[in-house]
Amino acid sequence: MVNRRVDIALGKLTAWQEEMAELRNIALETGLTEDLKWGQPCYTFDNANVFLIHSFKNYCAVLFMKGSVMKDPKGLLIQQTENVQAGRQMRFESMKEITKLRPTIKKYMKEAIAVEEAGIKPVVKKASEFVVPDEIVKLLKKHPGVAAAFKKLTPGRQRAYVLHFTGAKQAATREARVAKAAPSILKGKGLND
Repeated sequence: MVNRRVDIALGKLTAWQEEMAELRNIALETGLTEDLKWGQPCYTFDNANVFLIHSFKNYCAVLFMKGSVMKDPKGLLIQQTENVQAGRQMRFESMKEITKLRPTIKKYMKEAIAVEEAGIKPVVKKASEFVVPDEIVKLLKKHPGVAAAFKKLTPGRQRAYVLHFTGAKQAATREARVAKAAPSILKGKGLND
């Protein structure tokens, strides 16, 4: 069933409009419930997110929420970054590519639905299993009380900070990120609180 909020969101796109519309048409054929989540068309089964369609500067994609446990006979599923645990993307750079792969896209969507219906859960690391790199520990210690306050944060908050800090390529940027986050860490707040 078509969701009016998705119509509005797709109407505002300045790039990938045709490609996103076609991916939406394929998604609607699955019979899943269409919603708008994180500003993107999202397709759900029994209120569980199965996949969403989103666009980036150089491509648009279908993001399968449990892609890590899906069969991928054609090797089309991509792990966005090393920190993404369960989700996998199928990326497209043109309408021609989507048209050519239409039957395959539909098969992958059906596979994602089957995974959800079967209740299969991806194996993911717990937030507490992530290790804080030595470099980050040293940077935290440069600010009075921050290292101790960091240890008191929940594992999930620690992980978010570590991913944010280590996401910077240059040491100077990592150091600046730690310095900027120090007041929030001292207050016991998470990265996005």
